[in-house]
Amino acid sequence: MCFSENRIIATVIPEIRKQTGYQKLKFMNTNNFLLISIASAGLIASMAGCQSGNKEAEQSPVKPNIVFVYLDDLGYGDVGAYAATEIKTPNFDKLAEGGVRFTTGYASSATCTPSRYALLTGEYPWKNESAKILPGSAPLIIDTTQITVPKMLKKQGYHTGIVGKWHLGLGLGNVDWNRRVSPGPNEVGFDYSFIMAATQDRTPTVYLENGYVVGLDPDDPLLVSYEENFEGDPTGLDNPELLKMKWHHGHNNSIHNGIPRIGFQKGGKSAMWVDEDMAHDFLEIAQQYIREQKDKPFFLYYALQQPHVPRTPHPRFVGTSGMGPRGDALVEADWCVGELVKTLEEEGLFENTLIIFSSDNGPVLNDGYYDKAVEKLGDHKPWGPLRGGKYSLFEAGTRVPFITYWKGKIEPVVSDAMVSQLDLFSSLAKLVGSEERVPDSKELLDVFMGKSTQGRDELIVEATTRTALRKGDWALIPPYKGPAVNKQVNIELGNSDEFLLYNLKDDIGQQENLTNSEPEKLQEMIETFKKLRGEEFQNIEQLELK
Repeated sequence: MCFSENRIIATVIPEIRKQTGYQKLKFMNTNNFLLISIASAGLIASMAGCQSGNKEAEQSPVKPNIVFVYLDDLGYGDVGAYAATEIKTPNFDKLAEGGVRFTTGYASSATCTPSRYALLTGEYPWKNESAKILPGSAPLIIDTTQITVPKMLKKQGYHTGIVGKWHLGLGLGNVDWNRRVSPGPNEVGFDYSFIMAATQDRTPTVYLENGYVVGLDPDDPLLVSYEENFEGDPTGLDNPELLKMKWHHGHNNSIHNGIPRIGFQKGGKSAMWVDEDMAHDFLEIAQQYIREQKDKPFFLYYALQQPHVPRTPHPRFVGTSGMGPRGDALVEADWCVGELVKTLEEEGLFENTLIIFSSDNGPVLNDGYYDKAVEKLGDHKPWGPLRGGKYSLFEAGTRVPFITYWKGKIEPVVSDAMVSQLDLFSSLAKLVGSEERVPDSKELLDVFMGKSTQGRDELIVEATTRTALRKGDWALIPPYKGPAVNKQVNIELGNSDEFLLYNLKDDIGQQENLTNSEPEKLQEMIETFKKLRGEEFQNIEQLELK
């Protein structure tokens, strides 16, 4: 029983009478009075303690379960709630319509590895020269002494897990895949990890659970190389007759499951994944993780592989979109998210779970395989009203679907506040009562909870080592050498011999360069960009798709 302070005295005597059976306190003898005095003291202390506990409860941070649902190459226009009309995404839409749907939410980068680095560390990826598209044999690029989202949450009592795509490097170089591979996710804050090392189109084509290759036969060791093929092994380049999916550019090294990959591998046959089962494999492990950790706060980073290439939806999803494998993979991913939510509901966890839904970068159609993504696109626009796509400094490279959902805690709203995945570190720290912050991550908890529209004013975005500025309604892209369009993927990169300046409020599609007509704004943006980014911003690497 709990009482406010002004009720304790008024309530204590009747409570004592009820507990002791004494209705007339004036007839008590000395012994009974002593016993009742002790009882009354205990009761008052209990009530006061309860009052104190209430205050502490009111002040103590809420610790919901936290789930990152992170898709791979999902475009701004690939979600029904973001005005997609040609594809149905009811489960994505349920989150968007029941939470905060950000119209100006950004990944840090227009490619996968840098965005994932920023998501977990809260640090701009261009500050880490290793944060670029990695081969499957690359060493871990997060320092094991560095603070990360899972490390921060662990200190607050969370169990932490990752299921799905990693692509942040493993080991220290020259990985022996036949032993425990470390450092990796477990060494940067995850209690549990079930991952693919890099991407679905890169070797090795195996899963790792807590650092160990799953299902590996010690009598058939796994070897991986990104330098040269293993003698006698077929490749996509030399053995097209073995392929069920043809390569367009790159993607012509070792063959697994009839699909040519980037990189070479030999052995490890019992451990090889089945591409068409991958979505279900990751979903099943994520569901198992939720069920096993349901009795304490948990953080789950659920990193789906769709709709990244190679697009290999399970047979039951083939043909469901009418857009070929890319569209079918989106339908499959939407189903996976629905099943994950259903598991949270079945376990009684849904109303105490904050779900953060987003993508690592914008969309791409032909990204290395002939899968009719272009031919079957129809009227669908994965980039929505934006210009560019994956690899690009134009908006479609980094402006992505971004949704926060917490049933009963977040009211449905569409927010124009500018937010970045960088900001999740400091905002979640605020939510769970951690004092840890990192400089590049803005504390925007009220924005993510839909209680404020005051988002970021400035943001540096990155695409294959090139950087640009978002500030207020404006976007600035500095001059960079290189082709204006990457013809292999048919995406405008944002390279130009002059500054590009756009007012996104009036021109979201970035069609009118205002460099000449807005000289004062141009100078203001250049000064801000150099202040945040530094003078060395033109030290870049040219995009090379392998």
